[in-house]
Amino acid sequence: MSIDVFPVKTKRDLMRFIKFPWDVYKGNEVWVPPLISEMKSFFSPEKNPFYKHSEAELFLAEKNGKIAGRIAAILNNEHIRVHNEKVGFFGFYEVIPDYEVSEKLFLTVHQWLKDKGMKIMRGPDNFSQNDTCGLLIEGFQHPPVVMMPYNPEYYKEHIEKFGFKKAMDLYAWLIDNKNPPERLLRGVEIVKKRANINVRHINMKKFSQEVEIIKDIYNSAWEKNWGFVPMTDDEFYHLTKNLKKIVDPELVLIGEIDGRPAGFSLALPDINQAIKKTNGRLFPLGIFKLLWYARKIDGLRVIVMGVKEEFRKIGIDTLFYYETFKTGVKKGYNKAELSWVLENNFLMNKVLENLQAKIYKIYRIYDYAIQ
Repeated sequence: MSIDVFPVKTKRDLMRFIKFPWDVYKGNEVWVPPLISEMKSFFSPEKNPFYKHSEAELFLAEKNGKIAGRIAAILNNEHIRVHNEKVGFFGFYEVIPDYEVSEKLFLTVHQWLKDKGMKIMRGPDNFSQNDTCGLLIEGFQHPPVVMMPYNPEYYKEHIEKFGFKKAMDLYAWLIDNKNPPERLLRGVEIVKKRANINVRHINMKKFSQEVEIIKDIYNSAWEKNWGFVPMTDDEFYHLTKNLKKIVDPELVLIGEIDGRPAGFSLALPDINQAIKKTNGRLFPLGIFKLLWYARKIDGLRVIVMGVKEEFRKIGIDTLFYYETFKTGVKKGYNKAELSWVLENNFLMNKVLENLQAKIYKIYRIYDYAIQ
């Protein structure tokens, strides 16, 4: 039973790479298919600014003439520059329930990264922590929300059997009550008396200026987080251009202290609930399904919430939580996922616990020493 792993070189190979998950998740009612058109753009060096500073190679595994797995080998030069560590990544890992296929895929990435001089193979990252990342290890019964991954349970067994070790866990918290906790209401009153804080919605008429403010906050607020790499200007503008299509301005908040930008929060409607109905295709009829089911979305994902270090512990985050809670309930959302949060972000995890949120999914990033 021969297993052949080969790089993606043609348009046909790329489509086989993109569409392989449909084989893995056939009959799985929880998985949400990605939009094929978005995946084609993501893997396009002309359209994805990641390729301006880094590189990735996609691989397919074929067993007995049939595609049995896929993986990406990733060299993120920005990560190497920022963290001064020779870490390469694997991502977009999908495989049939056959460990030998996984082993071949991991060995292929291992060799690719070794040839690049890397000392650690880390993942899954697709392509970085600014994209989707982490392997789901708990919470398989819950569908993935917007911009979060999903995978079968046996992936963990394959990864750990190969020799990967835990590097970091990422938590997804859930709030599914419509009444803000009394503790949050008390906190809001205290914060309002403490400092000259103003929390406002994003002004879509001044979108370009607002994006500059948010970019500065984002790259500053997360700079000391484990594994974080600041986005380049091109990457940030590319991301915000895509998010603009689904963003609700009332759920994008900017916090100011004495008129100075101090933090921001972004919650997105869980568009995955509608995307699931399209089976990955917008044309010819998928766009109508997307528009129809988008009206029935009942959940949010709080995707980022950050405050510049100099303005922390003042209570801006308390106002962000309150305003998002209040707006979400007003708009008919009955649940919100707050994801992801590093397991060692003790302050934020404690705050979410105090808000009566609960950890309902856990994702893991693994490391493997390259020999």
